[in-house]
Amino acid sequence: MIIGLNHAQITIPKGQEQTARMFYCGLLKLREIEKPESLAGRGGFWLQVGEQALHVGTEDGVDRYSTKAHLAYEVTDISETRQLLQQNGIQILESVQIPGYDRFECRDPFGNRVEFMMRVLTE
Repeated sequence: MIIGLNHAQITIPKGQEQTARMFYCGLLKLREIEKPESLAGRGGFWLQVGEQALHVGTEDGVDRYSTKAHLAYEVTDISETRQLLQQNGIQILESVQIPGYDRFECRDPFGNRVEFMMRVLTE
């Protein structure tokens, strides 16, 4: 019945689109894609992440620091990603390691949990 994942959504506080674009488009280099005109008035924006879309919606009254909910981005160079974030003042949070991956977490400027993962060869 389910054939795939079309998109995921995170939320940011209303009116914080520019700060979110600086983090997601500027720092992480994700590409913004056009949001349908019928939804444009709701705020937020959409991003392309590989084959999927990430919808960045707006929502107030949410304590994003208190949740474990997150997206995990697979990267080609985990060390380079870690260094880029650290150089931009983003606090790195170490993750419990899992077989086959090197990974870490951080929080975006609004408290959304963000995970970065890279496959590693295991012997």
